[in-house]
This record gives sequence, C-alpha cells and structure tokens, in this order.
Amino acid sequence: MKYFLFQFVNKFAYICVMNSFANKYKGIHPGVVLDRELSKRGLKQRPFAISIGEHPQTFNAILKGRRNLPTALALKIEKELSLNEGDLVMLQAYFDIEKEKSKFIHETPNLEIIRKILFWDTDFQKIDWQKNYKAVIKRVFERGNEEERKEITRFYGKKKLEQVLSSSSTLPINLSKV
Repeated sequence: MKYFLFQFVNKFAYICVMNSFANKYKGIHPGVVLDRELSKRGLKQRPFAISIGEHPQTFNAILKGRRNLPTALALKIEKELSLNEGDLVMLQAYFDIEKEKSKFIHETPNLEIIRKILFWDTDFQKIDWQKNYKAVIKRVFERGNEEERKEITRFYGKKKLEQVLSSSSTLPINLSKV
C-alpha cells in the first residue's frame, strides 16, 4: 500500500511540475526556452549540438525559432540536460497551437465596408493588414468615412489606434510662429 501511495504521489508531483513548466512557457517556441536553459548552465551552442549529434547550424535555427524542434531531438536534449521527458515536446505542441490559432483570428477587416478607392495607389487584394497597420490606420482616418473608421477601430482595437494616431508622425504640423 505504501509503495502504491508513493507512486501515486510521485506521478501527481510530476504532473504538477510539468503543468507549471508548460503553463509558464506556453506559446513560446521551445528553442527560446532551450537557449535560456543553455545560458543558465553556461553551455555553448556549438559544442552542445555536436555532443547530441546535431548539426550546429540546425541547432542554432531551432534556438532562434526558425525551425521546429523534432520529437527525437527534443528527447535527446531532455536526456542530456536532465529535463523532464516530454517538456520540450509539449512546448513545441503549444507553440504550434498558438501559431494555428493566430491564423484564425480575423486576418482582414470587413472588406465590404472599406472602400477600395481609399487605397488607390496599391493592389487592394495584396494589402498585408497586419504588417502595414500604421499606413492603413492613417489612410482610413485621413480619408475614410465614419463607417470605415469604426471598422478599422474594431479590427485593430482602440489601443493600437491610439498608439498610431498619437505618434508624432501622424500629428498635424503646426505652422504658426512660436
């Protein structure tokens, strides 16, 4: 009975630690967490990569978040660093989930409300609404009607609008003498 209870407590403690680790870094690329862990331990990337049988360039791309962390490599790293088995794989899974969820968030405002003529100087269908948010916000608030302004406010949010519209590059120029 004592052995069973001990085993249960160990598994429960492991689950709690794993959940706290996963929740702490949830949505962050495992390479970023791994890079921090290597720095804490004073380990260099290249020698560590070679010690686990991985190409240093590939390992660097994983640490910088440019490549996903394969399960087999994650298990090697966890064994070498004495991390809990599965932690890095869980981080990769959470990162992938966040990446997919961000695709489902409205990628464009309601294009039935925004007039194409506002963006006469560009191909309306090729506008990257996230990357060019400053230019879009400025253009709609300079030349758009009330309905278009409401749609842009809904799409970007008031905080982002205030940030863009209050920046010095969007404030009107004062030509009066000081």
